[in-house]
Amino acid sequence: MSNQLDRLLSIMARLRDPQTGCEWDRAQDFATIAPYTIEEAYEVADAIEREDMLALRDELGDLLLQVVFHARMAEEAGVFDFADIARSISDKMEARHPHIFGDVAESPGWEALKEEERASGGAQSALDGVARALPALMRADKLQKRAARAGFDWPDAIGPAEKLAEEMIELAEAEPSEQVEEAGDLLFAAVNLVRAYGIAPEDALREANAKFERRFRAMEHAAGGQQTFAGLSLDEQEALWQLVKRGEPKLGS
Repeated sequence: MSNQLDRLLSIMARLRDPQTGCEWDRAQDFATIAPYTIEEAYEVADAIEREDMLALRDELGDLLLQVVFHARMAEEAGVFDFADIARSISDKMEARHPHIFGDVAESPGWEALKEEERASGGAQSALDGVARALPALMRADKLQKRAARAGFDWPDAIGPAEKLAEEMIELAEAEPSEQVEEAGDLLFAAVNLVRAYGIAPEDALREANAKFERRFRAMEHAAGGQQTFAGLSLDEQEALWQLVKRGEPKLGS
């Protein structure tokens, strides 16, 4: 395995060579590569969801290439290299599993250990460390969970439900210049309500996306194709929606 990893590191070094490397690879920096890193992580998740193990192997390779790319650029800048990355995560994993690698009988818990890490790293807020680049829905969930651990949370689902209803009214009554802000407040409140039921908002919305896509494609098929469906009236499309919906198996059946 180390031979293949050394090979990959060598390939990246050659691609980044100032004189003989690839023009595109030499032109990249951390900021230009970051979107590809995010994209590759999503493609890994997609392969897992499709249960395609060959695709997962390839996508994990693409994701590893992103790490190697960043490591090479950092090494060129003299800040760290691939070995430093591996050492850092190894140190972190050992520290987060003291009951496995240390001399304690029981772990204090993953979140407690991460809190200790944030505190030792100089965190000044419970919200420190929630990455700004996260998808907005996921970041809202994480921000709310951090606030909840500090005691800032509703005791049950009643408060979030009332807040969501309030935000719906405020969006409906908002001036055009205020609508983006009020729409954001509405979505943030929806995340809070879903979280109050112990449901991961990202998982719930992903399932809703999949259900909508499945039903919409079924409507197009029932209508005889994409163009035919687009030519139907809204009432006819709604009738197809209800037909497709009734034809789906009920939960638990």
